[in-house]
Amino acid sequence: MDSNKIGHHISGQFNKELEDIRNKVLTMGGLVEQQVELAMQAFSTGDIEMAELVIKQDNQVDALEVSIDRECTQILALRQPAAFDLRLLLTVIKVINELEIVGDLAERIAKLAIQSADSDGKIDQYYEIQHMSNLVKDMLHRALDAFARMSIEDVPTITGLDDNVDREYASIIRQLITHMMEDPRNITRTINVLWTVRAMERIGDHACYICEHLIYMVKGEAVRHLSREELEKRVKGG
Repeated sequence: MDSNKIGHHISGQFNKELEDIRNKVLTMGGLVEQQVELAMQAFSTGDIEMAELVIKQDNQVDALEVSIDRECTQILALRQPAAFDLRLLLTVIKVINELEIVGDLAERIAKLAIQSADSDGKIDQYYEIQHMSNLVKDMLHRALDAFARMSIEDVPTITGLDDNVDREYASIIRQLITHMMEDPRNITRTINVLWTVRAMERIGDHACYICEHLIYMVKGEAVRHLSREELEKRVKGG
């Protein structure tokens, strides 16, 4: 953690409160990362027990979101923070919301895995899906790492990966449509794959949103509706 950003308060208790919140966000992020990993494994292997574990973990994610949000609200009311501290707390509230949504998307993939478990089809017949899954997991991990370091230097790399995810998403959708047209018996299984791929694409989007919130925290600039080029200029200080 950058000691110039946290740890400079006269009140040691305030420092502890901010550090506790940050650690809880990272704990929540790690749990969500695990959900995404297990959900994709469950879908590719048809492992129902693994899928059910992902669904159960969502309760933990939801509980963490409520707990962190409550702590942030209490600090905002009691400490009345300003400048970076205020942006940090507002960013945390936004980031945990993004993580809760990612957890819900992982839960959806897990439920689709259970629905598809009796199918003969296997996700590994689509190489691009495995590759897209790895890209999305890398994006999420990098975004959480950037939050942990309170650094925005890796943001252009993350948003660049999102371009690759979007291209692979479009390619996979074309493959799936062709697959359904060639053999209508594959429609149910293929629709489950389609919704899974859509959930993966959205997870990548939410990793980008985490980066946008991080830019606001570090630089005090709202970049949610900027183009990719404008966002990169802000990161580089242009």
